[in-house]
Amino acid sequence: MITYILRRTATAVIVVIGVMLAIFAALHLVYPSPARAVLGLKATPQAVAAFNHTHGYDRPLWHQFLTYINQTVHLNFGESLKQNQSVGQLFKENAGRSALLSGVALVIAVLIAVPLGIAQAVKRNSIFDYTATGVSFFLYSWPIFFVCLVLIAVFSLKLNWLPFEASQATSVFGVVRDAKSMILPVSALVIVSVAAFSRYMRSSALDNLAQDYIKVARAKGLSERSVLFRHLTRNSSLPIITLVGLSLPDLLAGNLIVESVFNYQGLGLLFFTALGNEDYPILLAYTLVGAILVVIGNLVADIALTLADPRIRLI
Repeated sequence: MITYILRRTATAVIVVIGVMLAIFAALHLVYPSPARAVLGLKATPQAVAAFNHTHGYDRPLWHQFLTYINQTVHLNFGESLKQNQSVGQLFKENAGRSALLSGVALVIAVLIAVPLGIAQAVKRNSIFDYTATGVSFFLYSWPIFFVCLVLIAVFSLKLNWLPFEASQATSVFGVVRDAKSMILPVSALVIVSVAAFSRYMRSSALDNLAQDYIKVARAKGLSERSVLFRHLTRNSSLPIITLVGLSLPDLLAGNLIVESVFNYQGLGLLFFTALGNEDYPILLAYTLVGAILVVIGNLVADIALTLADPRIRLI
């Protein structure tokens, strides 16, 4: 296990550096310098040159990249070009709210999808199974922004039950106290996640229902409830464990589209705003954190699978 983790860590470092290099090169290829975005289109060539020299944008790309790597190793993500604030501070202010949004949505989605997938597998080819399958495919085919707009149109504009804007509280506790404003953003994420998770759960449960250990458990006289909860659910949940591990980046980044539509002050909206402003430091830091969390999510999923199923061994 330790050897595996060390090997995966070494691979992760290479992957993260590769991602940083690709994004760094792509950004500078599209926008060689954010000077015009910061100083304005009417800035003089002298002002642009002075800005580039001050921030190092007049240096060769390889020199800029090595400088960025060195700063990152020292946990220095630079200063926002538009907000006059350190990127680290901006992330610290917004990460908790994004984690709350995605974390609550993920937990609710799993709690709904697991029993739903099991019920569909047990009652396969029934009216319930066909209906749930149809609804899942229907919702899964909707783009997330369309789900958000439908929820706003129905529950905010037509029925006037819920606010169309997410909580504007500046702290996580403030967001929790304003739970009513978070119902629609969380629901949008839950709808899309349940549609995907339940399909994986149903497929896995169907495979396990045909296994010999289920037949043996029933032959021993165990109740159907015991068979389903003690044996079927645990073994069928392995794909969900993988999906939850891969969803780890969402806990920090939240959902860019959901945060943008509902004007929720999280990392997703921060990235969206930085993209429009050509705010390089934020874009690079966001991408870096996302890459790290993807690698960590894969590692966490692999380790969790070995704990859930001792038959799996990490070599």
